[in-house]
Amino acid sequence: MSKGWESKSVEEQQNVAAMPKPVALKGNTAEEAERKRHRQALELQRERVLSERTASPHRRSALSAALIDIEEKLSELGWTLHL
Repeated sequence: MSKGWESKSVEEQQNVAAMPKPVALKGNTAEEAERKRHRQALELQRERVLSERTASPHRRSALSAALIDIEEKLSELGWTLHL
């Protein structure tokens, strides 16, 4: 009877070893989540600035400066323009 028990134990150990190991999610930290939220907020701001239309040259220059600022912040976060 002892042999049968040992073989079941070995089989169980092999099954456990064959199961996929849980992989730690890369960047699943509070800091990484905050960074992602900040990047998404900047992307939304960028889209809003790009969608605005105006005839005022002062407003256009302000929008242009805002766009440059947003894109600089995004580039610091590793964002690149996808065409």
